[in-house]
Amino acid sequence: MEAQDEAVFAWIHDGGLNTQTFEETVASTLRLQKEVNEITRAFPGGAWVLRVMRVIPALKEVRLESRELVAKEVLDALRETLPDIAEDRLVTATRLTIELMFSATEMAIEAPEQEDNITQEVCFLVASYHDRLRQSP
Repeated sequence: MEAQDEAVFAWIHDGGLNTQTFEETVASTLRLQKEVNEITRAFPGGAWVLRVMRVIPALKEVRLESRELVAKEVLDALRETLPDIAEDRLVTATRLTIELMFSATEMAIEAPEQEDNITQEVCFLVASYHDRLRQSP
């Protein structure tokens, strides 16, 4: 989780959320998702760690703490790029997209033959959501 979190923080710091178009958002999110997938795949037992993080209470707490840590950083960055969106809506959007991307990593690791498709589709979904947020404060 720490290595994944650091990848997200670096992506944010490098302007990963500072996109202007739908296509830029897809491409930026795709870079991040591929990196997180690779980090997960490279970790010894990464696929099994993902599975048990959903069912073992102590590990579930680690996953949720990581989500909240990442959500805070993403939220801070989104406040800059989407200043007209209500705080509660940004919080919800942030948590939803983090969970969606985490789930996509799980799916990609469990079905490596579908990884490219899963990764592209989740990035399209996230970009669509962010695009909708930009258009409807």
